[in-house]
Amino acid sequence: MRRLLPHPILTPTLASIWLLLNNSIEPGQIVLGLLLGWLIPLLSIRFWPETVRIRKPITLLRYISVLLIDIVVANFTVARLILSNPKQLQPAFVEFPLDLTSDLAISLLANSITLTPGTLSAQLSPDRKYLLIHALNETEPDTLIITIKQRYEVMLKEVFESC
Repeated sequence: MRRLLPHPILTPTLASIWLLLNNSIEPGQIVLGLLLGWLIPLLSIRFWPETVRIRKPITLLRYISVLLIDIVVANFTVARLILSNPKQLQPAFVEFPLDLTSDLAISLLANSITLTPGTLSAQLSPDRKYLLIHALNETEPDTLIITIKQRYEVMLKEVFESC
C-alpha cells in the first residue's frame, strides 16, 4: 500500500490546492487534481529524506488556523505601518533559537514566518540551532522570539516530533 500511496495526507492536500488554484470543482479538475496529488508524491518519494509522521492531527489543524489568522492580522498591521509613517520603522535581525530538530518542522516554521507579513526567515545556522529572522518593525526581539515559540514552534514540535 505504501508503494502505491507513499504520502496519504499529501495526495488530498495537493488535490485541494489544485482545485483552489483553478477555482473550479468540475469533475475533470477533481480527477486531474487527484491524479497530480497521487503522481507527484509517487515520483518524488526518493527525494524525501524522512517519513512524515503526524503525531497530533488536531494540533496540526489548530496550527493552520492560527497561522491563517496571523497572516490576515499581519497584513493589516504591515499596511498600517507602511501607510502611516514608513520612516519610523525599525527593522531588525533576530536570532531565533530552535527547539525543533526535524527537517520538516524547521522548514514549516521558516515558511510560516516568511508567509506572515512583516517577518522573513533569512538563514538557518549551519548547526541548525538558530534561525535568522528579519522583522520589518521590531523594538523588542525577545517578545518576537516568545511569540513565535508559543504560537508556532510548540505546536510544530507536538505534531512532528516526539515530545
